[in-house]
Amino acid sequence: MQSLNDKERKELLRLARSVITAKLHKGSKIHRPDETSPSMLEKRGCFVTLHKDGLLRGCIGTIEPVRRLIDNVEENAVNAAFRDPRFPPVLEDELSVINIEISVLTVPEILPFENGKDLKNKLKPGIHGVILTNDWRSSTFLPQVWEQLPEKNDFLEHLCLKGGMGRNCWNDTNTVVKTYTAEYFSE
Repeated sequence: MQSLNDKERKELLRLARSVITAKLHKGSKIHRPDETSPSMLEKRGCFVTLHKDGLLRGCIGTIEPVRRLIDNVEENAVNAAFRDPRFPPVLEDELSVINIEISVLTVPEILPFENGKDLKNKLKPGIHGVILTNDWRSSTFLPQVWEQLPEKNDFLEHLCLKGGMGRNCWNDTNTVVKTYTAEYFSE
């Protein structure tokens, strides 16, 4: 999987904004790239994150590479704007103040660990996105979340709580930990 170039990044951001705009303004044109590069047609996981005044306004994504990147960006942009259960749908008057960020993920890999200390030693803040799964519950934080939660204990505890698991689920050797990296860019 190769990195996206500046042109591809701009086209994906333009696509994301245009699909949100088209949902708010019937008849508005969706700006899909005229030419799609092999990178945009590759199956890749991705998240679309919306920020308003520096605060999270919506974030929806697909971790596994189940669809072409271009299709994932389009679908996740609409879902982040209108279907994130944590927020009301984006309104027309918010559109001009919302900043869009796209995160393109590598395929998650299991991170074996012996105990909580070993897990913390293996995690790379700012580089690793982390998925915790315990029984049927699961949650993930993108690598960017390390900026808000730079301490490994805090990061892991918040990730456990996000998934409805006990605060210390990351210490449980029955918890499956996967990591991935993300290439992220914004308007």
